[in-house]
Amino acid sequence: MQNDIWFRPLVWMDYRLGVLFTVIIPLILLIWAFVQRADAIVRLLIIYWRVSSLMAIALYLMIPAWPIAFVASFGSRLLVPVSLWFWEDINDDIDDRPLRPLKLALTAWRWAITVYLTLGALAFLPFLSCAFSPGSIKSPFCNVWLEAPRLYKQFFHSGSTTSPQFLGFLGMVGLIIYVLYLSYFVLIRLGKQGRSAMEQ
Repeated sequence: MQNDIWFRPLVWMDYRLGVLFTVIIPLILLIWAFVQRADAIVRLLIIYWRVSSLMAIALYLMIPAWPIAFVASFGSRLLVPVSLWFWEDINDDIDDRPLRPLKLALTAWRWAITVYLTLGALAFLPFLSCAFSPGSIKSPFCNVWLEAPRLYKQFFHSGSTTSPQFLGFLGMVGLIIYVLYLSYFVLIRLGKQGRSAMEQ
């Protein structure tokens, strides 16, 4: 039975930590950096929000229980930490800033979310089978990851006629756009600008 899934509390804890580390804290940091006119930090956080949109895409793909959601979720856990440390010019600008509360908070968050998502990616590896094994998405092993997205739908789309399939369609459109832009960046822009974020 689903109630016997021993790791259910860990899955829910992961979603709660995800809200804290990937939404609340970076939003506070972005507002803080904007108020203090810390341009390098603002640029870093804007890039972060672009890359981390894959997490929201994965959430919407999980609402109708589409297996590709597990691939998107795993990919987001890999791409976000890379996006936070990849840019040489931003790293240099942040390193040159005086040691103030904003810089300390940003550095602490960067390390915390990097560790959290890296460990999360390792722990998520067994669940990639939910994307590739036919019919496994309906198993309790996989279904436990769909509980929070369904609750999200009830909370944010309650009373609407929006079906899970339509929300999944929106997620799929987002995923296609995301993959196209990522491909363009890796194949074209990365060769031109390297690890500089000036054009981001």
